[in-house]
Amino acid sequence: MRIFGLEITKATPQPKQPVNQPGWIGNWWWPTIREPFTGAWQRDVELRADSIVTYFAVYACVSLISTDIGKLRLRLMQHIDKDLWQEIDVAAFSPVLRKPNHFQTRAKFVEQWMISKLLHGNTYVLKERDARGLVIALYVLDPTRVKVLVAPDSSVFYEVAADNLANVPMSVTIPADEIIHDIMVPLYHPLCGVSPLLAAALPVAQGLNIQRNSSQFFANGSRPGGILTAPGAIGEDTARRLKHEWEQNFSGQNAGRIAVIGDGMKYEGLGMKAEEAQLIEQLKWTAENVCSVFHVPTHMIGVAPMPAYDTNIEARIQQYYSQCLQTHIESIEALLDEGLGLARKGQAQVYGTEFDLEDLLRMDTKTKVDTTSDSVRAGFLSPNEARARFNLMPTEGGASPLVQSQYISLEAVEARDDVLINPPPAVPAPTPVPINSTDDNEPIDVARVLAISRQYH
Repeated sequence: MRIFGLEITKATPQPKQPVNQPGWIGNWWWPTIREPFTGAWQRDVELRADSIVTYFAVYACVSLISTDIGKLRLRLMQHIDKDLWQEIDVAAFSPVLRKPNHFQTRAKFVEQWMISKLLHGNTYVLKERDARGLVIALYVLDPTRVKVLVAPDSSVFYEVAADNLANVPMSVTIPADEIIHDIMVPLYHPLCGVSPLLAAALPVAQGLNIQRNSSQFFANGSRPGGILTAPGAIGEDTARRLKHEWEQNFSGQNAGRIAVIGDGMKYEGLGMKAEEAQLIEQLKWTAENVCSVFHVPTHMIGVAPMPAYDTNIEARIQQYYSQCLQTHIESIEALLDEGLGLARKGQAQVYGTEFDLEDLLRMDTKTKVDTTSDSVRAGFLSPNEARARFNLMPTEGGASPLVQSQYISLEAVEARDDVLINPPPAVPAPTPVPINSTDDNEPIDVARVLAISRQYH
């Protein structure tokens, strides 16, 4: 059987040890339930995977990181000289970078890559090759359907369950060369990444409970629960009847209606009010904890206002890039270089992938014009390169950088000073050659006279 350009044959199976980490049951990851703390599941305190992402801070952080990286253009670069790289188009590698597979755009492919890494701690990308052995398609697999195996000789394999979307018709064990594995943080094993949600589980559970209780509180007319008290003893049947009537007539959609109570009965509210429980402060605290584990600045998802002391938008984006996005971006670039065969052991790297950070670190128009103008005046950019930043056509004569004529190199200054300090010996003037004629009637050689005249001027 042939899958993704590889011939799959039956052979004597080699024993492989599955890699386990907290959360595994047997050999498979249990994706639906996470424990906010040890023993939470036994106490019926659980977080289901489909409810974790419903918490606004988790959704905001995951969507922000994945979409910000997904919007960056992925370029193929060629090594020109030393640290100089230039964008290039190569038929063997460029098509798969522009269109990774038949059902996803490049942006959605990168987004799914990051979502799998952030929520599950691991991203598994399956390669599809043609008859030449070149990678022509990439598929991000469902991380809950992939299992890592390690052979006795330390070889790594991946057991992939059937996945129709990725054209895997049956469960198959694939060598590591055909899988790109992006690992979040390997806390327990080098091949098992751990999602940030492991550290955010308790704040997420608290935040969901706050939202759930708040919803019930406002559905009850923004009034806490209470008790009905009577001046004398009442029977159990009467107490049950009064409780049922009160709940039916004065709670839920009927909250706020006027109640008429006789026989000296009184209503006393119980429970803590929202302002007493510091509901907003507690909810904000849980969101800040989620931001901290994802390394996202709180103002980026609206949890906190933008810093009043810092009005430089570019500096804030640069901080967000360096503390949150950079490690993911460089990881994807390195893994694509290795997965597509651009970086090989023991060989100089000729091609490489690179995200275009201009799409992320964009400046406002005035700052962009000022910095570009300064670069042209300093000779750092040519006029045509500056025009290209504003999507303008090149002009004739603008291909070379410009510098002012009075600029002089340090080497020239040093040579000039050396001449002033140690002047060269004077060259003696040539001996004048008299112009004599033995015959007054002999014509004068004009060319010879001009040559002698030049010696004295």
